Amino acid sequence: MEVDAMKRDVTKRDITESEVMKNDARPSAWIAIVQQRCPRCRSGRIFRASIFRGFPRMFERCSVCNLKFEREAGYFLGAMYISYGMALGTIAIVAAILWSLTSWSVVKDLAWAAVLFLPFAPSLTLFARVLWIYLDQTMDPERPASESQNWLR
Repeated sequence: MEVDAMKRDVTKRDITESEVMKNDARPSAWIAIVQQRCPRCRSGRIFRASIFRGFPRMFERCSVCNLKFEREAGYFLGAMYISYGMALGTIAIVAAILWSLTSWSVVKDLAWAAVLFLPFAPSLTLFARVLWIYLDQTMDPERPASESQNWLR
């Protein structure tokens, strides 16, 4: 009986380790967002270079799972709303920090916060695109072509 119990424990441990290996093979969504990876497979790149190094072009499709990043014309209009909200939040935080460190008026703090924000605007705009793609894929996932064809049959 002890041998059977030991076999069950080993089997449970092996299953757990294999499940961990499956989960480790794919990075978390947060890490994939920061690394600008495809929301479906989390391994293909969205941009040709890092958004934190300039204004790179986007790939049309994921090189791994063939997900089309821009589904239709005007697709990234929603990313503009995300970008706007992130910009306002960033400027407000910088203005609050300036206000707490200086004895300037609120208007002067806001003006300097906006000026200090400007160099980061392009990166934030592209990051908003990544967030929009992830939000869209969460709400309305585009299935791989093989799954779509099986659904039609």
